[in-house]
Amino acid sequence: MNLLDFASSPLSLIPALVALSLAIITRRVLVSLGMGIALGALLLADYSVGDAIGYIGTKVKNVFIEDGGLNTWNMSIVGFLLLLGMMTALLTLSGGTRAFAEWAQVRVKSKRGSKLLAAFLGVFIFVDDYFNSLAVGSISRPVTDRFYVSRAKLAYILDSTAAPMCVVMPASSWGAYIMTIIGGILVSHGITEYSALGAYLRLVPMNFYAVFALLMVFAVVWFQMDIGQMRQHEINASQGQGFDDDMSENDEQARDLNDELDIRESEKGKVSDLIYPIVLLIIATIGSMLYTGGQALVADGKSFNVLGAFENTDVGTSLIYGGLVGLAVAMFTVVKQGIAITEIARTLWIGAKSMFGAILILVFAWTIGSVIGDMKTGAYLSSLAQGNIDPHWLPVILFLLSGIMAFSTGTSWGTFGIMLPIAGDMAGATEIALMLPMLSAVLAGSVFGDHCSPISDTTILSSTGARCNHIDHVSTQLPYALAVAGVSCVGFVVLGMTLSVLASLAASTAAFIAVCFVFSTLAKSKMVSCKAA
Repeated sequence: MNLLDFASSPLSLIPALVALSLAIITRRVLVSLGMGIALGALLLADYSVGDAIGYIGTKVKNVFIEDGGLNTWNMSIVGFLLLLGMMTALLTLSGGTRAFAEWAQVRVKSKRGSKLLAAFLGVFIFVDDYFNSLAVGSISRPVTDRFYVSRAKLAYILDSTAAPMCVVMPASSWGAYIMTIIGGILVSHGITEYSALGAYLRLVPMNFYAVFALLMVFAVVWFQMDIGQMRQHEINASQGQGFDDDMSENDEQARDLNDELDIRESEKGKVSDLIYPIVLLIIATIGSMLYTGGQALVADGKSFNVLGAFENTDVGTSLIYGGLVGLAVAMFTVVKQGIAITEIARTLWIGAKSMFGAILILVFAWTIGSVIGDMKTGAYLSSLAQGNIDPHWLPVILFLLSGIMAFSTGTSWGTFGIMLPIAGDMAGATEIALMLPMLSAVLAGSVFGDHCSPISDTTILSSTGARCNHIDHVSTQLPYALAVAGVSCVGFVVLGMTLSVLASLAASTAAFIAVCFVFSTLAKSKMVSCKAA
C-alpha cells in the first residue's frame, strides 16, 4: 500500500484536530481517538476503505509486535501498568493505605497539607513521569480523599510535577533521552565548549515552562487559587462528590475502577506495609536503570559511570524490574498477615482489571500517534517556523510551535525528536549564540503542549493515577497551563532579545507574580460570591 504524502499540506492536521475536538466535545476519549485514526487512514489510503482497514490493522499490530518481534517499549509500559495496578490493590488489601491515611491525618492536619504532600512527593519521585504519576497517585490519593481534595486537583498536581520535574533532572529517563539528542546536535555543529551534560544543565534555568509549572503547583496549593472548572470540582469534593462512586458512566478510563471498592482492607495493616513496597519499587527501578545502562556501556567497550548509565538505560525493562520488586514486597505484606490465597488472587485480578481502561486508551493513543507520524503532521508544523523571521524571535516562535506540535501529536518525546534537530539547524544557520535558547524553547514548548493534550499518554496516566475523569483533568488543568505558557513567552522573548538568562528569569518571574495575583483575586472573588449566594 502506497501512502500519500501530506508533509506540505494542512490536511496533515485534520486527524489530530478531529480527535482533539471530539474528545473535548463528547468526553468520549476512545470514540474520539478512533475517529481520528479512521480519518487519517482514509486520507493516507486515498479514500480506499479496504486499504484503510488494512492500514489500521497493521498499525494496531505494530503496537504489540514490531519488526517481527515484541514491541518491548509499549509492552513494558503495559506490563508496568498491570504490575502497579496489582501492587496498588494489594496495598489496599494489606491495610497499608488505610494505615497511612490514618497516620497522615494525625500529622497532615489540613487540606492544604494533604495537597502539599502530593506536590512534594511529585518533586522527589523524578525517575520517570509514568512512574511518578502512578506511584504518587497511589500514595497520595487516600490522604487527599480523606481531606476532600477533588480528584481533578490531585490529577493537576501529579501532571504538573511529573513531566516538569523529569525534564529538568539529568538522572531521569527524560534527561537521558534529551542528552542523547543534544549530543548529536553538538557534534553536527562542531560545538566543543561544553558536553551534552553541560548543555543540558545550562538549559535547565531557560526551561521557563517547567520551572514555573512547578512553582504554579505550590502557589495554587498554598494560596488556594481555584479558578474555572477547578473551583466547582473543589466545591463538589467538599460535599463528598466526585470520588469513585460518582464517576461518569461514559468515562471509559474509569469503567473498572469502582471494583477497587470491593477490596476488603485488613485491620492488621501498618504504615510500613505501604511505605516498603513503594520505596523498594523506587530503589529497584533506579538500580535497574543503572544496571541496564551499565550493561550497555560495557557492550560498547566503555567504562561505567552513573551519567553514562542513565544515558544508555533501558527504561521499559527497568520499570518492569522495579514493578516486580514492588509487587513481590506487597505480596509479602499480605501473605505474612495470613490472608487467604483466594482473596489475594481476587485482589490481584481487581488491580490488573483497574488498569484495563487506561491501557485501552494508551493503545488508541499510540495508534493515532503512528497515524499522525505517517501524515507528517510534525514536518508540516515545523515548516511553518522557517522563513524570513528575525532570529531573536525564534525562541518564542519555537516554544509556541513545539507546543502546538506536542498538543496535536500527544507526545513530548516525539516533538523532542523532531524539533530539537530543527532548532539546532536553524540556530546554526542564523546565530549560533541562540543555540541553547532555541533548544530550551523546544523542551519547554513540548512539555506545555503535552500537558494540554487529551491524547497525551502522560496526561492519561496522571488522570489514571488520580482516579479522575480524563476530560475533567484536561479541562481543569488548561487555565494553569496556559497561564504558565504566557509567563514562558515573556521569558523567551526577553531571552531571544538579550541572550541573558538572568534578565529573562527576572522578566518571567515578574509575569508569574502578576498571574498569581490575578488568579488569587479571581479565586477570592468567587469565594465571596459563593458565600453571598
